[in-house]
Order: sequence, then C-alpha cells, then structure tokens
Amino acid sequence: MVAVRHLIQQGYSLLESDYRVGHKDIDIVAFKDGVTVFVEVKTRSSERFGSPEEAVDDEKIGFLVSAANAYIQRKGVMGPIRFDVIAVVGTEEPFNITHFTNVINPLSVLQGGQDSAVHRRYNR
Repeated sequence: MVAVRHLIQQGYSLLESDYRVGHKDIDIVAFKDGVTVFVEVKTRSSERFGSPEEAVDDEKIGFLVSAANAYIQRKGVMGPIRFDVIAVVGTEEPFNITHFTNVINPLSVLQGGQDSAVHRRYNR
C-alpha cells in the first residue's frame, strides 16, 4: 500500500493496517514521536470528480472515531492520539500523495458532529 510506504519513509512505525471493528475500519494505525496516529486513506485515479480527501464525510469520520475508540480500549493505548488523512491520486507511480495531519477533532464528533469542519482544515 502506497500510504503505508509513505508513512514508513516519514519515520512512522506501522502498528496495524485494515483494522476492523464490526463494519467499521481504520485503514492504518501508526506510531511516531509518542503519538498513536489513526489514518484514513482515500484514493482516486484523478481529481476529475473532486479530491480524495473530500470523500471523508461526517459518517466516515464518525465510524473512524468509533473504531479508534474500540482500538484504544482493546489495545490499552496510552498517550496522545491524532487523526490524519492521506490522499492518493494516480493510477501508477509516481502517485501524488498528500498527508493531512491532525484533521479530525474526536471531541467534536462525540459532541454531535464534525459539521464538515474536517474539510475546512485541509491545507495544501
């Protein structure tokens, strides 16, 4: 997976990939600098119909946060966490990879919705 390779090249340690909790999943769980990072990966062959990160909607955010909560409880994760999105565009090497860090606030999700704030936080 190109996103895993990207993270490893950036100094992250891979903890899990395709972690499932019922019908919810976490694409990647990684670790770097004392932080457990939950990563949603979105891939598109082109940006003709929008950028990949635009597909991270409120429902997906809720599922990701719920799955991360289950992971934290099951694995006994201690310390800081964050939520990242990796957008991959292309059909072959070299892919266009954009890594958005700390783009989901789980407290907002727990308090009734992200109100699409995740989309406003992407900075290119």
